[in-house]
Amino acid sequence: MTDLGMPRLPAPGYPADVRARLETDAREIIGRYPQSRSALLPLLHLVQAEEGYVSHSGIEFCAEMLGLTTADVTGVATFYTMYRRENGGDFQVGVCTNTLCAVMGGDEIFATLKDHLGVGNKGTTPDGSVTLEHIECNAACDYAPVMMVNWEFFDNVTPASAKDLVDELRAGKQVTPTRGAPLCTFRETSRILAGFPDPRTDAVDQGGAGGVPSLVGLRIAKGQDPEGPATTTTTGKGA
Repeated sequence: MTDLGMPRLPAPGYPADVRARLETDAREIIGRYPQSRSALLPLLHLVQAEEGYVSHSGIEFCAEMLGLTTADVTGVATFYTMYRRENGGDFQVGVCTNTLCAVMGGDEIFATLKDHLGVGNKGTTPDGSVTLEHIECNAACDYAPVMMVNWEFFDNVTPASAKDLVDELRAGKQVTPTRGAPLCTFRETSRILAGFPDPRTDAVDQGGAGGVPSLVGLRIAKGQDPEGPATTTTTGKGA
């Protein structure tokens, strides 16, 4: 039988004060949707923000709030890789090992970090700061090889820069990704993904949008000079 990595029954309920706080937040989330079931993904982020992963207690909470079965909720929680099935570090470090990143050095980077941190895939350092995993694709092939930390981009990584990055995370230093706002913890990130305000200053303006390499193909399609300065001017029929 396949082990889905979820906690076994029975699972304790949340303490009364935690439950009350989560219910308040959950009702706010559910109120955003015309059908309550549509709130399941952000609710899973909410309970992940509470415990650092989606526990069975969190699954039962989501099921109760949405009128679903725990099987319904578990099926979703185990489908999406953004939901952790066991507790991990403050920083989820994902190294892309898909084709292009692998060719450009992703496999070497992942092997280097496993050795440097002394953990395997989905392993967490003893200090609880970093969880390492390989990612099939970070959707940033034009910056290969790419890493993500709590879903923020680190582009054109090398084995040396990857080691420096995790060392800074473990030392408690403020780290800023290549594209995006300074990092926050995994739990804080989960709460943001649940739809609550981002506490980082100017985080939206610093979002990890596509850079110049991402726009080259678009410029060519619009008849623009791919090496020229960025422009919103379009030319040609249908531009």
